[in-house]
Amino acid sequence: MPRRPPSELPSGPLAKALELLSRRPHFRAELGRKLRERGFDPDETEVALGRAIELGYLDDERLAASFAAELAERRGLGRAGIGRELGRRGASEDTVAAALAGLDAEAELERARAAAAKWARRGGGEVAALARHLDRKGYDRHVIFRVSKEFAADAEQLEAVDE
Repeated sequence: MPRRPPSELPSGPLAKALELLSRRPHFRAELGRKLRERGFDPDETEVALGRAIELGYLDDERLAASFAAELAERRGLGRAGIGRELGRRGASEDTVAAALAGLDAEAELERARAAAAKWARRGGGEVAALARHLDRKGYDRHVIFRVSKEFAADAEQLEAVDE
């Protein structure tokens, strides 16, 4: 199918919204902000966002669940870190809560252990520094305590072997 010249392409907030969504998924608030920054009328922007939702191109809940899983898997973030990132991107509190509810609590402990192992391979050695690292990644205090305790026990065992 031949490409139409730019002068023949549809214009307006819905066309721009669909163009932005074709590049990457967006949350409703994030997309609305981008459209308003580009000078579109706020009322027309709201109508366009509603239409994008009706057409199935804009779904905050689906995006939040997918993004939460990706942040957990690829970046090794804990629940609080995932929540911060989703909120920063424009997900509502309810959407964030639903996405976090879909995460496995036992898997969070495993992710924290994996983050600690990666941190240790990169030269980390102090338990307090590990705890700060896991805290920045958004892990719960009880997870940080448990992983730090395991890390300290492993470090003591290694020191005993070296002697």
